[in-house]
Amino acid sequence: MKEKLISLLSKSYSPYSNYPVAAILITKDLKEFSGVNVENASYGATICAERNAIFSAVTAGYKKNDFKELYVMVKGEIATPCSICRQVMTEFFEDDMNIICMNELGSERIYKVSDLIPSPFNEDSLK
Repeated sequence: MKEKLISLLSKSYSPYSNYPVAAILITKDLKEFSGVNVENASYGATICAERNAIFSAVTAGYKKNDFKELYVMVKGEIATPCSICRQVMTEFFEDDMNIICMNELGSERIYKVSDLIPSPFNEDSLK
């Protein structure tokens, strides 16, 4: 997985932050969906690698809880997904799903969705 993520990092479009991010989402039937961050001069139009991968899987027909694990790689220090990505994760991922955060040197930290989002805003919040 490390080599695939390193290859993806080079496809990131991050001229403003110079902070490339790559993600690979694995489905329960072992299909892979990749994403990179794509920045825009209008920062609100930027999309993160994690959401890019998730939305690609949804576009291919995958649904809530069809996912096994998500790998996220950055250059430099290991980082966790942003809050917007975490919100999208609460919509599609099970609480015990692994989010594997890595850097290009191979260091990694593994989190459960519930570690990253201990008090989610989800469908139950709307009742």
